[in-house]
This record gives sequence, structure tokens and C-alpha cells, in this order.
Amino acid sequence: MTRVILVRHGSHDRLNRILCGRMPGVSLGAQGRNEADRLAEALRGRGAGALLSSPRARTRETAAPIAAALGLAVSEEPGLDELDFGDWTGRALPDLAGDPAWRAWNTHRADHRPPGGESMGEAQARALATLLARPEECLIAVSHGDVIRAVLLGILGLSVSAYDRLVVEPASISVVEFWPGGGRVCSVNGTAHLR
Repeated sequence: MTRVILVRHGSHDRLNRILCGRMPGVSLGAQGRNEADRLAEALRGRGAGALLSSPRARTRETAAPIAAALGLAVSEEPGLDELDFGDWTGRALPDLAGDPAWRAWNTHRADHRPPGGESMGEAQARALATLLARPEECLIAVSHGDVIRAVLLGILGLSVSAYDRLVVEPASISVVEFWPGGGRVCSVNGTAHLR
């Protein structure tokens, strides 16, 4: 069995305002750096043998204090990357509200794509493949809210179109376990370490 500790990156200054996606230069703000330090303390003693991170700056910055606290190297994993929002990358969220394609994507994320981007179902497939390929008994994976929700929904056997039924806050911890032919969700959106 493999235990995966899913960590969402810490807060940044564009959170809940801009659809950052894979936009370059999105770094943690002061709050996010504090959250990353708290995550590092919370993850001590969990037995992780590997630390994976999306290649985005905000995930690598979240992973850095965890790596230092646990004595692990960070392995960048493209399979944990943020959703590719294509032409919507960098757009203000209020500006997208009136777009019929935006509404369609948010209703049917499993098979709809942002213009020039990927579906949430495609993101789910690549993230699950990345995690299932790891041999460690316990690992930490630092990724993004929608990617983590996609992984959780996949293990639960639910469509990614149910993404809005799960909350995955910045710097939260969710835990899943995999074994040959199965898996389970152990916890979702743990934030006690932030209080």
C-alpha cells in the first residue's frame, strides 16, 4: 500500500481573483510562505520517503521548507502540474463569468476543455498515473486545488464534474491510500496546522 499526502500550495496574491493556471511568476505571498512553514512542521514524523511537486513556482516554494524539515529532495513531476487553462490563463475570474464556454466547462469538467487547454478528466488521468507509479510506502505530493480534487474524486469513483462538492483550501492536507486494484480517501482538506 502507498500512502499519499496531498498538499495544496500556499496562498498567493492572485488567489480567487485571477485564473493563474500555468502562468509564470506566480509566487507565494507572505501568508503563503507562513503556511508553507506550518506545513513543514505538520508533516514531520509522517514517514514520507519522497517529496513530489508540480513544476509551478508556488508549489516548489511550498515544497522547499517541507524538504528542509524532512531532509528530502524535491522531485518535480509534470503529472502534478496545474490544469492547462489555455486561453483563459491569466484572466480575471469576473471577466469569465459571462462566457458560455466557461459555464459549460464548470458544468462538465470531465470532458469539456478551456479553449486551447485540457479537461479536468485529462488532468485527473495524468495525476493518478504519476502517483500510482511511485513505489514508496509514503510520499508527499504538492500540487493544485483542482488537481487534488480530481485525484480525490477519482479514488471515490465520482466524476470530476462533482469537483465543487469538495473543498481543498490553500496549504491544506488530504490523505489517500492506494493498493493494487483499489484505494481510499483517508482525509480531505486538513487545515488544523494553520490555526
